[in-house]
Amino acid sequence: MYTYNKFGSRASTATSGTQSLKKALPPSSPTTSTTKSTKLTSSDKIKKDASKPVLQPIDYNNHYIHSGEYATKFIRNVVNPLDGYPKLNKLHELKKQQVAKHATKAFGVRCSTDKIVPTLNSWIQKHNLKFDVIMIGALVDNQFILPVLNSLPIHKLCSKPGFLFIWSTTQKIQQLTKLLNNDNFNKKFRRSEELIFLPINDNSPYYPHVANTNEEKPLFEKQQWHCWMCITGTVRRSTDSDLIHCNIDTDLQIESPPNTSKYGRNACPVQIYQVAENFSNSNRRLHIIPSKLGPETHVKLRPGWVILGPDVLINNFDPETYNDELHAKSVIKYKQTSSGANTSLSAQFLVPQTNEIEELRPKSPVITAK
Repeated sequence: MYTYNKFGSRASTATSGTQSLKKALPPSSPTTSTTKSTKLTSSDKIKKDASKPVLQPIDYNNHYIHSGEYATKFIRNVVNPLDGYPKLNKLHELKKQQVAKHATKAFGVRCSTDKIVPTLNSWIQKHNLKFDVIMIGALVDNQFILPVLNSLPIHKLCSKPGFLFIWSTTQKIQQLTKLLNNDNFNKKFRRSEELIFLPINDNSPYYPHVANTNEEKPLFEKQQWHCWMCITGTVRRSTDSDLIHCNIDTDLQIESPPNTSKYGRNACPVQIYQVAENFSNSNRRLHIIPSKLGPETHVKLRPGWVILGPDVLINNFDPETYNDELHAKSVIKYKQTSSGANTSLSAQFLVPQTNEIEELRPKSPVITAK
């Protein structure tokens, strides 16, 4: 007969099998001397193996079915992912201080959904504004508005090299793929990484609930959020350390309950802002929130970012003031770019890095030519 553990899985058959063999085999004769080593018989080996406890791996899916507890509950370092990594923890602190030191003040642009595209076009035409890091969307289901996203002048707004972070639920992945294949994105941005944000449980304000409530709730739901990181231009991690710092954060970010309860539901978790800031050393950052978020979600402005959306409370953005802030806070480097027969110099506004950060950060191995 089969035995079952407390999670409902079959117990190992090795235990029951050895017990039945142990009953069938006669007991071995006791040894007469303890000073000499003796060879173990087959029955002695079976008894010795049977005395060892058989460790069963925990099936968290099965545990969820029986208890309703999410597997994320058993991750020990959710609150502090850097616990036990002092070198990486120090690197994060140094990067945080350096980004804050050279960040512009927090700018907000209150703009309705139908005026987002005209506003961005006016920035490009009148002020020649460009951004190095652009984030689109938030952790709200109604952010994927294809008519607006298809019309964004993203290829003119993003510098080269530049980085695009765009949000999607699991259900909208196919639409996100089609979006990146349209005229604005196709052959200009290539998908490089995929960040995952995982809510702690279904009571989290970030949990992506299914819009159609008439359908019966399934036993298993896809609860993660996807943020695709796309790159335009040429960036090499081994040589362009002034532009990017790789492998400082993981691709999986889990909600930290104390931060959520302290700050409430923000349009974008602080962790994701930090991932973008740690990865790119560029100082021009724009976050576009295409539609209203609802009364339960607020938009908190962040230093170093220009946040544009209908629910932005503080409308304090001025292109000239922003340009002055960039020149005062950034290290400016000029890169030669060519388009056809024309050659021009493009300015890069960067966050300078210290020698201590360079020593601590992970680096790509140097491949020597044979």
